[in-house]
Amino acid sequence: MSTFEPDPTGVTWRGDGETVRIEAWGAGIRVRASWTTDLSDELHALETPPAANPLVEVDARHARVTGGRITAVANETDFDDWSTGFSTTRLQLRFVDDQGDTLLEELGIGGALKHRAREYRPFSSGGVSLRARFVSRARERLAGMGLYQQPLLDLKGTVLELAHRNSQTSVPFVMSSAGYGFLWNNPAIGRAAFGTNVTEWTAEAAGQLDYWVTAGSPHEISAAYADATGHVPMMPEFGLGFWQCKLRYWNQEQLLEVAREYRRRDIPLDVIVADFFHWRHMGDWSFEHEFWPDPSAMVAELKELGVELMVSVWPQVSPRSENFAEMQRQGLLVKTSSGIDVQMYFDDQYVRFVDFTNPRARAYVWDKLRTNYGQHGIRLFWLDESEPEYGAYDYAHYHYNSGPAARVGNTYPLQYTRAVFEGLHADGNDNVVSLVRAAWAGSQRYGALVWSGDIHSTFADLRAQVTAAVHMGVAGIPWFTTDIGGFGGGRVDDPSFKELLVRWFQFGAFSPVMRLHGDRQPGERVQAADGSPRFGTGAGNEIWSFGPEVEEILVRFVRMREALRPYTRSLMRQAHLSGTPVVRGLFYEFPDDPRAWDRADEYLFGPDLLVAPVLDPGATRRTVYLPDGATWIEVPTGQRLAGGQSVTVDAPLDAIPLFTRSDHVLDLFRG
Repeated sequence: MSTFEPDPTGVTWRGDGETVRIEAWGAGIRVRASWTTDLSDELHALETPPAANPLVEVDARHARVTGGRITAVANETDFDDWSTGFSTTRLQLRFVDDQGDTLLEELGIGGALKHRAREYRPFSSGGVSLRARFVSRARERLAGMGLYQQPLLDLKGTVLELAHRNSQTSVPFVMSSAGYGFLWNNPAIGRAAFGTNVTEWTAEAAGQLDYWVTAGSPHEISAAYADATGHVPMMPEFGLGFWQCKLRYWNQEQLLEVAREYRRRDIPLDVIVADFFHWRHMGDWSFEHEFWPDPSAMVAELKELGVELMVSVWPQVSPRSENFAEMQRQGLLVKTSSGIDVQMYFDDQYVRFVDFTNPRARAYVWDKLRTNYGQHGIRLFWLDESEPEYGAYDYAHYHYNSGPAARVGNTYPLQYTRAVFEGLHADGNDNVVSLVRAAWAGSQRYGALVWSGDIHSTFADLRAQVTAAVHMGVAGIPWFTTDIGGFGGGRVDDPSFKELLVRWFQFGAFSPVMRLHGDRQPGERVQAADGSPRFGTGAGNEIWSFGPEVEEILVRFVRMREALRPYTRSLMRQAHLSGTPVVRGLFYEFPDDPRAWDRADEYLFGPDLLVAPVLDPGATRRTVYLPDGATWIEVPTGQRLAGGQSVTVDAPLDAIPLFTRSDHVLDLFRG
């Protein structure tokens, strides 16, 4: 008699108190396991239901479940533990492709080592900490996992915290050169260690183990992952052009004058941003009337100029806010485990965070956004602080409606973005995009455009953004952007910063969204008419703020971005329909070229345009690797070069090395 219980979507195994559920889920396999408790049906990142009528094969001690191009092979064995005096049963899982080759397998018992591939450590208060271990493939390369501030393309050998911080976004999906994709479908704070001997996933607090695996080429893996976790909407047309932002436009006339100046200079502009503290108190979610007397007129003039307005929204609520008492009474704010509920201090205000895991909180905040912004015609929101950025990242100290932050905290940015997406969608907006500083697996389905946080104005930070863009795309978040020039540290009169800004601007022109932002120095104080202080502002951060020579270069790249609009639109359509990244590592299109997995300082913008940004100060030449399997055309010269070789090219300050394998793309550059 078999110990496996088959059903229409998979099998269930029970042994020594553990329950393991294996089922076909889309074009992949979902595995859930629990120690002593029943399995939960919580979807977490997944959106689609299990696959219908998959191939399920069962005999006495073995089972096979196939989903898409991957099959889970489950083998039950007896483990006679002489040192305890009794025998137990163990279940080991192995995942094979449609050719029968092993892609991924759980760690074995190891004889006297007594390893457990699935390990549970229960808490007396309920729940467990988890550890899942897999055999590490010696020569595989890994990419994905979201945004970590490091310049590594291959994640093999790294240890990554599964938690969000300002400038760190944890999206626990990894793609292997071996031909599989793996989603750790668990929102707990934890760790992923991609060792050369063992791959290990841990969760500090959880109810059960939950992961999903798929197989195929990079394109097939991305498509399966998007089908399982949700497709990004189609990027609106304004997302294809240039976005202007600074810290901060502090009044209505200042912002309008910048937009007017762009039109006077005939520089293309799609979006302008009203950054934070256009409100009086954190949690007001409204314009302060003294500085923004007529938002409707402002939005109307911007629309006449062909410019969309984005407004910043923060999830903090100060006791000074008109909304604090009601939100506190209704239990719509994050709680601390003990002591006083102070979760951050900013601009002389002690604040608490909105608990967006609570559906009533999502509805409450959206009602405020609709009333205070939507009535003026605003439909584009910058959801800042979405990690959320606690004063201390002591995750065990905070508690949400859906559970302790240590157990569910990584879903916070997803639920934050969801609040705005569902509100806008209900009001008739089909293609929603929100700028966010953190995301989790599945955030793309709510229109999350992730930027890389408060990074510094250095060439080292610029270099890290190249790999960040690649990893975010692999992790299923195709919309990514950075603060062009870095957020902090740049002076408008510093020649070294001007060089950095130009190089970063060139990278930004070939990013999913091209957005200029930063806290430029020297700053400026701001005060109200009664003399009371307001949050200050930075120096000018417009294209013309850095002198005529810089302006000439930047304008040329904005126009280049405009010329590429048909191509960029096609990339956004591919992302929407198939889950493909907009920014791609060379390996994504050329997975059989081993050197393509090593190039961390260049990338593909879509399938046909190779971008090699200059990432070192003072450099005017650089080496570019052209992937094997294509003929490459140097964009400035039209010279055709065979792939599989490295070439050294000129890269003066006003140029970025570009190659294409498409005559159609080349024609766009030539207008």
